Amino acid sequence: MSLAIFDLDNTLIADDSDYLWGQFLVDQGIVDKTYYETANLKFYQEYKQGTLDIVEFLHFSLKPLADNDPAQLEAWRAQFIRDIITPILLQPAHELIARHKAQGDTLLVITATNRFVTEPIVNLYGIENLLATPPECVDGKYTGHFIGIPCFQNGKVELLKEWLLNSSETLAGSWFYSDSHNDLPLLQLVDHPVAVDPDEKLSAFAQENNWPIISLRQDTMPDEHFHK
Repeated sequence: MSLAIFDLDNTLIADDSDYLWGQFLVDQGIVDKTYYETANLKFYQEYKQGTLDIVEFLHFSLKPLADNDPAQLEAWRAQFIRDIITPILLQPAHELIARHKAQGDTLLVITATNRFVTEPIVNLYGIENLLATPPECVDGKYTGHFIGIPCFQNGKVELLKEWLLNSSETLAGSWFYSDSHNDLPLLQLVDHPVAVDPDEKLSAFAQENNWPIISLRQDTMPDEHFHK
């Protein structure tokens, strides 16, 4: 029994939920189209390039939470999950998760996308443990700020180590599945790093270090892709 850790965006789902949530807000007329769409794309490109200022991005992405009623936000989120996220869930991801559960492994998602967006997505995969940046909430209303260390790059490592201190889990025999070079600090920490439909930088690094490279974008995941 080991700890199996998963990135979320472009790993367990076939797109980026942070970016898609921003586009959903634009499409619904909840935010200013010209400004928000341009900024959302800029931040996404910076993320892919590895140059994202995560604090600046979080202030941008959490502002709509502060600008709207929490009950309305939850209704919009439910619509977003149903219409945008459900179609990009991946059957091979379900199969991979099931295989780790069958082994008795503990499952954990670690994602740079904030907890408001990601918690219901992770629930759809039946994973109980989630590390994601929590939006600050005061007197039942979001403030637009966040709590603690942003769950991004080295922040993922710090938050995982903190989580491990409060659990019975260890990194012995641990797995981490990710698509992004932004996750190299955590990928290098676990015993079994796996590149999943990786970006160009991660693909090159994985090949140089003989890490498994798998795809979850097929109809099913062949048995030989599960290295246990």
